[in-house]
Amino acid sequence: MPPAVGEGSARSELRPRRGRCGHQVTRAVGPDVAAAAAARSPKRPARGSRRFEAAGRWALLALVTLLSFATRFHRLDEPPHICWDETHFGKMGSYYINRTFFFDVHPPLGKMLIGLAGYLSGYDGTFLFQKPGDKYEHHNYMGMRGFCAFLGSLLVPFAYLIVLELSKSLPAALLTAALLTFDTGCLTLSQYILLDPILMFFIMAAMLSMVKYNSCANRPFSAPWWFWLSLTGINLAGALGVKFVGLFIILQVGWNTISDLWHLLGDLSLSVVTVGKHLTARILCLIVLPLTLYTATYAVHFRVLNKSGPGDGFFSSAFQARLSGNNLHNASIPEHLAYGSVITVKNLRMAIGYLHSHRHLYPEGIGARQQQVTTYLHKDYNNLWIIKKHNTNADPLDPSFPVEFVRHGDIIRLEHKETSRNLHSHYHEAPLTRKHYQVTGYGINGTGDSNDFWRIEVVNRRFGNRIRVLRSRIRLIHLVTGCVLGSSGKVLPKWGWEQLEVTCTPYLKETLNSIWNVEDHINPKLPNISLDVLQPSFPEILLESHMVMIRGNNGLKPKDNEFTSKPWHWPINYQGLRFSGINDTDFRVYLLGNPVVWWLNLLSIALYLLLGSIIAVAVQRGARLPAEVEGLSQVLLQGGGQLLLGWMLHYFPFFLMGRILYFHHYFPAMLFSSMLTGILWDTLLRLCAWSLASSSLARGVYVVGLLSLLLGTAYSFYLFHPLAYGMVGPLAQDPRSPMAGLKWLESWDF
Repeated sequence: MPPAVGEGSARSELRPRRGRCGHQVTRAVGPDVAAAAAARSPKRPARGSRRFEAAGRWALLALVTLLSFATRFHRLDEPPHICWDETHFGKMGSYYINRTFFFDVHPPLGKMLIGLAGYLSGYDGTFLFQKPGDKYEHHNYMGMRGFCAFLGSLLVPFAYLIVLELSKSLPAALLTAALLTFDTGCLTLSQYILLDPILMFFIMAAMLSMVKYNSCANRPFSAPWWFWLSLTGINLAGALGVKFVGLFIILQVGWNTISDLWHLLGDLSLSVVTVGKHLTARILCLIVLPLTLYTATYAVHFRVLNKSGPGDGFFSSAFQARLSGNNLHNASIPEHLAYGSVITVKNLRMAIGYLHSHRHLYPEGIGARQQQVTTYLHKDYNNLWIIKKHNTNADPLDPSFPVEFVRHGDIIRLEHKETSRNLHSHYHEAPLTRKHYQVTGYGINGTGDSNDFWRIEVVNRRFGNRIRVLRSRIRLIHLVTGCVLGSSGKVLPKWGWEQLEVTCTPYLKETLNSIWNVEDHINPKLPNISLDVLQPSFPEILLESHMVMIRGNNGLKPKDNEFTSKPWHWPINYQGLRFSGINDTDFRVYLLGNPVVWWLNLLSIALYLLLGSIIAVAVQRGARLPAEVEGLSQVLLQGGGQLLLGWMLHYFPFFLMGRILYFHHYFPAMLFSSMLTGILWDTLLRLCAWSLASSSLARGVYVVGLLSLLLGTAYSFYLFHPLAYGMVGPLAQDPRSPMAGLKWLESWDF
């Protein structure tokens, strides 16, 4: 029979291990079975034999790593043009090199690392990354691609080590490494300037660190224990710092930690003080350390990106004031709002813009035929408003009148500076949004009616407080109807110059659509202060950036002519994603998982659930399994259970997401399903071999089964590798195409 873990026999593998896992196995097997297994176990191998086995492990790891790097770096320079999302993440790397502020829906660490890789490899940040297909020409893009390929190459040895640690089986680890090495999807994602290989690197590094520190459970507080625990926290910070879906590996480590602490709490040989030390160590390494590092990435991000850029408009006025080159940077304006001030009012929702009006009227049939009020994203004289008292037309700027500040709760009028019409609302329906009221400009030279009166309120402030420029978050409540001024974000037709609709909503719930702040402020009677005084603190900037990223994620829309997908498509490899090229004259790259690997993974999940359920029921009913079967069952339930949990955590949350989804979102889950496949088929083959009476026949069945899986995976990679490495020439339906006859699903669009 083949060795259960690549050293000794199956029986020797089943001996209880020291530490937490070892105690669990002993309890599950029972003293009689454990004693019988120990009696049947052969003697420990000689020291020379152990050295030979260790050397074999390292040699196999080196071979796996070499093959992974060879496949990922092969033809890395092709195609020499932008592919798919390289247009985004390459451009963002350029922004870091040029220190230009931008907005993205993901945390900054991944883009910072891409920018750093480009900078260190000699890229000067001048390539525009305008659209897919643009040639790189003389620009040095290989440093950024090489960095992503380097991290993507490490996924294979990481998976090998994780499975080896969980199963103690070299064949299981080797099978896992083959599945990932020969997967065309993982290969494709690793070869381009994308966040995915960086994210998956940190996820797998966190998983490896976690299983390593679990293996040190019998030596708590030793140097290796602290090293792996701390490294787990560092990798958790890295995963979350690249994409918010890094939260899923945090949940997995959190569940492992809670389970670990619960076991320690039940160990009566440990004092309460010792359990408290364990808890403190985990809080420091798995909560405090990751949060500190995660926050530090934002500190670096804001420090580096200090120049005005395309991301300014997504953030508040106070945030923009800190950016060199922005019109608010180093500006001096009055701090508190007073009557007679000329102001601009900016909506706090992302990409809504400034309260705006112009001389054009609403067309016939669209509410009252009065002056249009909209929001506009750009600076314009038609964004200027004069703030006045509601019950007088006297000029507040008259030198004979004292300065009177606007306070929370005041009743005001807003007069449009260019047209002298007042901000106005009434019970007519808004142009686009049902059950909202129309907002117009009304009156002549500031004289209108009571529908021009608004109560100004500062969010979460007391009545009587002054209103600060940039910092105060205000709402305007219409006095007659009780509705709140806001913007729906809907684009008006051509009669509205395709600006955004402004409405007065009767729903008083506080939303960013109905919250504004004063940005520009002109009042000759007030002293100016530098906006540096009003700049937000780092915690405020950090909070605002997260709010903007979350709103941006929820508002993601598909690009033109782009295929989106649903989560149920992913495990069955239903539809790929075109990275480059369409026609037979184009260099075509198509993101699609190796169907043999993916469908084997899907079958393995189903088999694992069935086999795991049978074993769990048998154990619960008190069935006495042979020692060999008992040991393999523990590997399957404990090691495989960890990986199944990882797959579920990285897959099922996508069913709950409202944002647009793409095929590449499944790849972190695919890593876990591949590792589960390695453990499952190694266990199944061992169980089949164990059931055979003949030792030579058992070994033959095991070896043939394992080789069939390895060779089948390698051959399928040979068939489908043109998808990853690129192809030019006839399309798949042409018999001359390298993909002829391989379009097994109609939904595959290569």
